[in-house]
Amino acid sequence: MVEERLAEAAFVLKRLPEPRRQGYFNLWPAIRRSAEELAGMEPKPMRVIPSPAAISRMEETLSWTVGLDPIDGKIVWLRAFGERWKTICWTVGLQRSAAHEHWLYALCVIAWRLNRRHIPKRRSKRYVIDMVRAACVDRP
Repeated sequence: MVEERLAEAAFVLKRLPEPRRQGYFNLWPAIRRSAEELAGMEPKPMRVIPSPAAISRMEETLSWTVGLDPIDGKIVWLRAFGERWKTICWTVGLQRSAAHEHWLYALCVIAWRLNRRHIPKRRSKRYVIDMVRAACVDRP
């Protein structure tokens, strides 16, 4: 569920309109195009602006990666934006298996924190991942 919310937040971020700089404006008159010019142009893709509820969920999700290691947070967001593992590995400088373990660990830490549980210190990433998986299997 954490992974789905992160992917949704990344999707909403992609759909938000670009910020506009204040102080810059255009004094040129609008160009009037003929029917032939309009027919020859390619249509602009329609940009659907996300709903306020989706933006609220996205803002809540953005705070989830606070407190993670910078590499873990970067891997989580790159994966949420749909980047391939090969690109992620090049970006963070890790092998595929290590990057995947960092990603799993970060998702487990986020889920554990959302359930208001304490992450054990001085434990390996693998131990935390196995602990969270075992807790999820025990639940009905």
